[in-house]
Amino acid sequence: MLHPLQALVEHHVIAIDGETGNVRDFLFDDKTWVIHYLVVDVKRWLSRQEVILPVTAVKQVDWENKSLHLALTKEQVRESPDVDTKEPVSRQQEIAMRDYFGKLAYWVDRRSPMTSSMPTGIEYPVHTKGDLHLRSISHLEGYEVSGTDGDIGRLEGFVLDEASWHLGYLEVKAGEWLLCHSVLVPTRWVKSVSWADHRVNLHHTRKGVLRPNRGGLATSKEMT
Repeated sequence: MLHPLQALVEHHVIAIDGETGNVRDFLFDDKTWVIHYLVVDVKRWLSRQEVILPVTAVKQVDWENKSLHLALTKEQVRESPDVDTKEPVSRQQEIAMRDYFGKLAYWVDRRSPMTSSMPTGIEYPVHTKGDLHLRSISHLEGYEVSGTDGDIGRLEGFVLDEASWHLGYLEVKAGEWLLCHSVLVPTRWVKSVSWADHRVNLHHTRKGVLRPNRGGLATSKEMT
């Protein structure tokens, strides 16, 4: 089922032994548009600590009660690696997350059984430069979206396929102030993302994206 990705933000994160934090952000592959990790703010007294959890650790998403249930304990969540979501994730940091999560890492066969016996207290590599791979969803929000013949609008959100964690559509606000409206643009139409210019470039023309009844797509607010 398709859902607005932003609806997951602030969902309560429920570990095997109780609530442990709230969803803050997501890390996705900037080539496949698949989310690999959740950024979770774990509960600390008078402080904030964000950790990274693989989506393969998610047992269930309860949209009605705004909660997300994990196959991890609260200790395993608190001891998970932290990543600076404002920057691309280096390959070294990915290795750190793989070493910690083991079979829960995204590149392992999802048919493998979950395990809750992973170690804690591991030290992780410091932030280093490496292969650009994962990106923060919150960093991409607000980027300008352009067609082959001009600007279309501003990126406002994403549409998530709950079964695969794939981002199938971008929600783009187009038009002028009082006349603006939202359109859904398939991520397969994205030609490139200019991180330096804060711009998403499409294969399609502006007219082709904005023409009425384009494929009968609803806005993300109309999805359930």
